[in-house]
Amino acid sequence: MKAQHHVSCLIASAILFVFGSGISSFAQDGKLVLHVTPKQAYLFVDGKAISEASKHHSLNLSAGDHKIELVNYGFSPETRNVTITAGKSTNLDVTLNPVTGTVSGPFGAMTIEKADRDAILLNGKTPAFFVGHGDEFNNDFWWKQELVVPPGTYQVSVLHEDKEVWSGSVNVPADKRVVIDIPKGVRKTVDWPRGQKLSAVPRFTVGTASATVAVAKPTADLTVASAQVNCGDSTQLKWNSTDAPQVEITPIGAVANSGQQSVDPKQTTTYQLTALGPGGTATSSATVNLNNAVQANLELSPAEVHYKRVGDKVVEQGSAALNWNAGNATTVSIDPLGTVAASGNQNLQVTPKKTDPGPVDETVTYTLNASNGCGGTETKTATLHIVGDIEQPQVELSMRSVFFPTDRPRSLKSEAALLPSEQETLTSIVAAFKQYLAVQPDARLILAGHADKRGPEAYNKPLSERRAELAKRFLVQQGVPEANIETQAFGKEKNLTAAQVKELIGQTSDLSPEEQKTLQARFTTVVYAYNRRVDLNVTPAGKESAVTYPVKSADFARLVDRNGPTKEGGVEMASKKEKISNKQ
Repeated sequence: MKAQHHVSCLIASAILFVFGSGISSFAQDGKLVLHVTPKQAYLFVDGKAISEASKHHSLNLSAGDHKIELVNYGFSPETRNVTITAGKSTNLDVTLNPVTGTVSGPFGAMTIEKADRDAILLNGKTPAFFVGHGDEFNNDFWWKQELVVPPGTYQVSVLHEDKEVWSGSVNVPADKRVVIDIPKGVRKTVDWPRGQKLSAVPRFTVGTASATVAVAKPTADLTVASAQVNCGDSTQLKWNSTDAPQVEITPIGAVANSGQQSVDPKQTTTYQLTALGPGGTATSSATVNLNNAVQANLELSPAEVHYKRVGDKVVEQGSAALNWNAGNATTVSIDPLGTVAASGNQNLQVTPKKTDPGPVDETVTYTLNASNGCGGTETKTATLHIVGDIEQPQVELSMRSVFFPTDRPRSLKSEAALLPSEQETLTSIVAAFKQYLAVQPDARLILAGHADKRGPEAYNKPLSERRAELAKRFLVQQGVPEANIETQAFGKEKNLTAAQVKELIGQTSDLSPEEQKTLQARFTTVVYAYNRRVDLNVTPAGKESAVTYPVKSADFARLVDRNGPTKEGGVEMASKKEKISNKQ
């Protein structure tokens, strides 16, 4: 008895647990109340094949959001999203709109046995590929319950809730009926004479113990606005399909049943529209031929230019016009100009690479490179010929060195040491040097100061520097740019020897015999006088002043006096005695 009592308690506990669990589970559900037209509409909940909606006027669903799909091949499908509240009822009224028109043959047929009210889908496994349920296609006796399809091969799927009861490929010939025994598969294929009599059949008809679903073959039509485009250009695709829940365009991807889209292919491309539906597959294609060829042109006018330069001054520089055009190109460059527009022109003034004097004969090659994003490239070249001359400017400068009295100047504050004859010498080269600067702006006039050998170097070097600076100041006052004058001071470093002075006197052709005799008589003093000077040198012309002593000038006596000038009556005069001095 105790054992029986123990067993009874265990059973009672188990029943209570199940009952309690059931109450808890039910407490989480709500109710969906359906009112659907037509009553043959099939119900999918969250993608699961349930049954005919008429069999489920009331359906328990868990609390939360659900996707409700109602389908019938003869009607446009309807989808609703509903929110179920625990313990409450949610009403859903749906009326499907009929699809008008009929389906034309040829036809074949399927009979599907032992599928009860399981969902039958062709060529897909979503509600969009639903054609009916098993009870609508299960006999071909007096009452016709049949699935009429275009001849072809179909992937048949039989679904029950979230389970696939059977799936397989079925080939349906024209005017044949294929019998499918679920879940075994195709049982037989027999003649179907009635198919020859059918011409246009409604998509869905139902009667007493009879039903016929006629599945339409999809249609597909794809056109292109322009079948020939250049790289970078676009064209418009336009398409339309019917009876196809799954539509895609290769290589674009999935698209709507109908629409249009702009495309810009990078190569010749064939676009294929594929429309897949319960009734099979339809395709349509359109090819866009791409022209990726780049048409380029590069011209120079004229092809030869003349160039002439004298010193640093360009006196002739011809120009040429470079014209180009690159059709069907997205990137264009011209070497050595760089990136340019697809078409344009540019005036060129080209300087030769040659810089030293002599004839000019050079070529400059311009290379156009054009390309596009479709693999098209083109290269064009044009050559510019440069001819002419680079001349060293002729310097018409007749210069002699400038001479100074002994030991003068002692200060830069006074300009008395630059005697009138020597001022005239400096003045004579100002105009010519300015003309030289016009063609050789970087020319320089170098003034080199010297002193005779008498006196220490510490005294002679600054003295020679003052002489050069005094000459420079005078030239600047006459309009020679200070930046183009350079001074040097050598003191007694580069004194002329007695032999050199004797040779210079001999080269002075305009001296009379008396003047030559006078110079020879005072030769030691004359050697000193020749070394109290400023030499002039013009670069880069390489012109140097002649060391010709101003024997015939009115200032000769003051310049040649070895003892230096004295002041008489407030005016510097040459001393009458030649005293040997350690100063110069």
